[in-house]
Amino acid sequence: MRVLAAMSGGVDSAVAAARAVEGGHEVVGVHLALSRQPATLRTGARGCCTVEDAHDARRAADVLGIPFYVWDLAERFEQDVVEDFVREYAAGRTPNPCVRCNERIKFSALLDKALALGFDAVCTGHYARVETGADGQRELHRAVDDRKDQSYVLGVLTQDQLARAVFPLGGSRKDYVRAEAARRGLALADKPDSHDICFIADGDTRRWLADRLGEQPGDVRDESGAVVGTHEGAYAFTVGQRKGLRIGRPAPDGRPRYVLDVQPVSRTVVVGPAESLDVDAMEADGARWCGSAPVGEVDVDVQVRAHGEAVPARAAVAGDVVRLALGEPLRGVAPGQAAVLYDGTRVLGSATVSATSRRRATRTAAGAPA
Repeated sequence: MRVLAAMSGGVDSAVAAARAVEGGHEVVGVHLALSRQPATLRTGARGCCTVEDAHDARRAADVLGIPFYVWDLAERFEQDVVEDFVREYAAGRTPNPCVRCNERIKFSALLDKALALGFDAVCTGHYARVETGADGQRELHRAVDDRKDQSYVLGVLTQDQLARAVFPLGGSRKDYVRAEAARRGLALADKPDSHDICFIADGDTRRWLADRLGEQPGDVRDESGAVVGTHEGAYAFTVGQRKGLRIGRPAPDGRPRYVLDVQPVSRTVVVGPAESLDVDAMEADGARWCGSAPVGEVDVDVQVRAHGEAVPARAAVAGDVVRLALGEPLRGVAPGQAAVLYDGTRVLGSATVSATSRRRATRTAAGAPA
């Protein structure tokens, strides 16, 4: 099988490529240049796509003895991931750019180009498993290493894309992968993992958004509508946020307040107590299914954060809209987040949260309705 190995310059993608070579496949390595102006040096564990990362990927390919290329997808990444991220925040939603990148870059732009060049599959260093079910369909499953499982950000992959995806690390634990890299002579065995948003290398999302959207001053209000503070841009806030609220006076009961809602049209940020963040019903749209779409109502587990806990839910599917009645409340769910549905370890699909609500009163610690 001819396999195109996406090599980020990190240890995971390098070991994934090595295993593809060891498996007898004809492997070609490719590094995706996603930044129009890549930094010359990586800063700690933040960000990726630096010049240093490209060099690390090339050195790993040399050790493995495979051809290596750099493909410039910066314009596509800017349009499909970065600009989408800005639009979503401007609209008061909280997107996950890793989900969008997998959907539109790694398993759309990259995969399409690979197939056009005669490759059979794309190999990445994601921690997830692809298995063949009893019905012959390809199934996406959680990785063996729960701490590194990345099935959540892959929940947008379709059956056709899963048929062309190779995830060699899904059955391994991260410490073993690092040890394997060292044994193979890969110099990046101890390289730190990247984290946060790759195109915001310093981690300051508020300032990054302000540079692109400018100041849009407005009010911070409590649940009664009283003004308790001001802000320079509602886009800098997300549901569940506690720090940086710049509230002028404490709550009457002295308890911390959190962002409950972001209203970009009125430029209003609504804050309140933690228990007001609890929701037990969600609606999500734009559903994408990893196999056949569920019919009617089904019992699932739903996860709304990359490394969050999954909770049981009853899902009612109608077209590309999914309505979820949760078996237990989730706290701080924001429109724009991906709701990924599971059946055990198997990923059924993903949809984007559009609305949340509470079907029943949340109980406080004292047992009184919130």
